Amino acid sequence: MAFSFYGSLLLLAVFLIFMSIPTEAAIKNYQFDVVLKNVSRLCHAKPIVTVNGRFPGPTVYAREGDRVIINVTNYAQYNISIHWHGVKQFRNGWADGPAYITQCPIQSGRSYTYDFNVTGQRGTLWWHAHILWLRATIHGAIVIMPKEGVPYPFPQPHAETELVLGEWWHADVEEVEKQGSMLGLPPNMSDAHTINGKPGPLFPCSEKHTFAMEVEWGKTYLLRIVNAALNDDLFFAVASHDMTVVEIDGVYCKPFTTEAIQIAPGQTTNVLVKADKAPGRYFMAARPFMDAPIAVDNKTATAILQYKGIPTTIIPILPQLPAPNDTEFVHDFLNKLRSLNSPQFPANVPRSVDRHLFYTASLGVDSCPTCLNGTRLTASLNNITFVMPKIGLLQAHYFNVKGVFRLDFPDKPATTFNYTGAPLTANLGTSLGTRLSRIPYNTTVELVLQDTNLLAAESHPFHLHGYNFFVVGRGIGNFDPKKDPAKYNLVDPPERNTVGVPTGGWTAIRFRADNPGVWFMHCHLELHTSWGLKMAFVVENGNGPEQSILPPPKDLPPC
Repeated sequence: MAFSFYGSLLLLAVFLIFMSIPTEAAIKNYQFDVVLKNVSRLCHAKPIVTVNGRFPGPTVYAREGDRVIINVTNYAQYNISIHWHGVKQFRNGWADGPAYITQCPIQSGRSYTYDFNVTGQRGTLWWHAHILWLRATIHGAIVIMPKEGVPYPFPQPHAETELVLGEWWHADVEEVEKQGSMLGLPPNMSDAHTINGKPGPLFPCSEKHTFAMEVEWGKTYLLRIVNAALNDDLFFAVASHDMTVVEIDGVYCKPFTTEAIQIAPGQTTNVLVKADKAPGRYFMAARPFMDAPIAVDNKTATAILQYKGIPTTIIPILPQLPAPNDTEFVHDFLNKLRSLNSPQFPANVPRSVDRHLFYTASLGVDSCPTCLNGTRLTASLNNITFVMPKIGLLQAHYFNVKGVFRLDFPDKPATTFNYTGAPLTANLGTSLGTRLSRIPYNTTVELVLQDTNLLAAESHPFHLHGYNFFVVGRGIGNFDPKKDPAKYNLVDPPERNTVGVPTGGWTAIRFRADNPGVWFMHCHLELHTSWGLKMAFVVENGNGPEQSILPPPKDLPPC
């Protein structure tokens, strides 16, 4: 009897100890083969570079806390690297992916394993090629589920779907870019937009190239929306159905209802849609937003929300998207974005600032004797057009290789002027350099990104690798350092990894530099990045190994 009693106590103790041990993180393994695949769109077939022959590529699924191991083998003729957009990569820039920033690219016939932990993150992110313009077809979603047993902070949806918005060119995208570069002009714009790789039936030969999603009346669905377009801000809407925005860039936000969303290249947005309208077929549609006098591919991509049991012969209803230049809708939409800022998901906004940065984003013109007009269009931050190095900047920093970069990127432009006045068309030359900004570990940073009127004012979506940041302010016109900070939201600003700088305006972000490494920051319009609208931060190591860059993996691609 005594044995039985003490035995029971022992079993209970063992059970309690077992229950108190946290569930071990899983390892998620993926094999990505970069291969050419013949694909037909808009009555025309062409070979495209894909991952595993799929366009878009496979979705990477993980849970918060998991380790993700993705072996990339390159069978294509191009060098390749892949960026896991929005994954913070703590101390592990070797897995970040931008070519010549954190690694040299994977050469044809070679492999590289991206090995990283998903720490303190959940939601929708995405992955894409980060070299040349290959992300046009090499991209896909990343879905990070909450830890086992942790619910969403919004009603549990009946089902979930990823919607990856993209662009399609008739011609080979790399040849299109090369031709533009040779002429010194913008390359030809895309021929269609796509939803999950398909343009939809408003385009020729595209009835069968239409993504459809079946829903049941009365049930709620989570749409995980990614803007993988190279050069276009997009509006997205579902005909007759409101959407409730619940997450942006993998961060929960205060829910709000809207008829349409605006989403910049590089951004993700999760929305809930309730199937509570008259059973039928409804178009989901995406079309560009552009409020500057710049030509864009203004065609509308469509997919179909199909109620169960409704025949496919019924013609779907089109949504009312905002006008292509509806700046007011965009401002209203962005003003509604607020961090959840709950006890479980706090908004840890830096209240004090150690380092104030002010960067001007500008277009420019440099001499080019072989180009069409003897000049080439360029872009710059603080009038510096970034020159890509020949080896990875992270390697150069880690191994102390001299002569690869300089640590003198200026905290503010050398010359002040009326940044957003009448367009300026003189003195459009820029200086060239591989110049980085050094930031001591744990520094709190405020960066104001200011659009300018050099050549033309235009919106720029900026992405910072290795970090999320808080968007504490934005405005039209010139940033006023005396008056504008008083209007900042330091309580529940949206937390993002990619933010739009409005046409003729400014955006202020804050972050704590607690992730050592070399971290790229660039405009996510591929055109502007290729013109030089980019730079990088060197965040120094802190104290001890837990605040220092991890050693490089043994299979890091050679240069």
